[in-house]
Amino acid sequence: MGYSEHIYSSAMKELQSRKNRAESEQKARHDEAAEKIPELIEIERIMASAGLEVVKAIGMGADANEFIENLAKKNLAAQKKRAELLKAAGYPDDWLKVKYTCPICRDTGFTHGRICRCHKELLRSLAYKELSDSVHIEKYTFDNFNLEYYPKNIDTKTGISPYERMSEIFEYCKNYAEDFGTDSDSLLMFGETGLGKTHLSLAIAGVAVTKGYGVIYGSAQNIFNRIENEHFGKETNESDTVQSLIDCDLLIIDDLGAEFVTQFTKSILYNIINMRLQSGLPVIISTNLTPEGLEKNYERRITSRIFGEYVTFAFCGSDIRQLKNL
Repeated sequence: MGYSEHIYSSAMKELQSRKNRAESEQKARHDEAAEKIPELIEIERIMASAGLEVVKAIGMGADANEFIENLAKKNLAAQKKRAELLKAAGYPDDWLKVKYTCPICRDTGFTHGRICRCHKELLRSLAYKELSDSVHIEKYTFDNFNLEYYPKNIDTKTGISPYERMSEIFEYCKNYAEDFGTDSDSLLMFGETGLGKTHLSLAIAGVAVTKGYGVIYGSAQNIFNRIENEHFGKETNESDTVQSLIDCDLLIIDDLGAEFVTQFTKSILYNIINMRLQSGLPVIISTNLTPEGLEKNYERRITSRIFGEYVTFAFCGSDIRQLKNL
């Protein structure tokens, strides 16, 4: 999955923290038991020496099997004695075990050379939190997208019913989210402000993140401001930011056209769009500009890729935010 380096790094730190905590807690339980049961230390010394003596079996030939068998009996007897002492002292059977959050990978995040399920769940959780921190994503779901705000009468300017048009867009976006994959189409949502473009793009993001995909969302202004600040020395790691935008599973650029358009931002936008098209990775762009407005603001090499490769949706109706305040 195309998560940011920050997400991967945070996940590894959390896994290491879980591992350290589990082992520290086990040591504390062990020290408590050892203080209460002095014989425990000697029994564990016997168990440890039995394990080390297995090395002696190398080169023993026919006598090795009998030697190992005796060591096994000795070790089992010591384990039994330890269990009896712990029980007599009132401790549960698993008192001396390291209680990892994930017993499968022992909080390393990997098992048999593959990423563990717990690691995937942690990445997904961190990605959702990061997205939630940047925008209140829980407010933008398909369940609370209300089509009743769109007029059902035919619009004389467009010759269509906003309700019917937006119902079709809603169903497409919902199915898009349910079937989302890194090979999904890129989308362009355009129309006047307050028609639900941000709501539907974030509803898609919420579903994609919970399915385990790495999503980056940002307004065009914030995205380009950050890259400009990094490029001109106010911050660092411009290449890391751009690369994250290029590599994530789903990139959402909200309110394209509201940013201050410069040759630099055009170059960055072209690079991101072009590289993601080459990689087959989806982008969702929302804008208040008309197709003509996009043509005017951006170079032909950018708009030709958007109009030629993206599925486009013309949002219509009345400003929902104003209607909600009535």
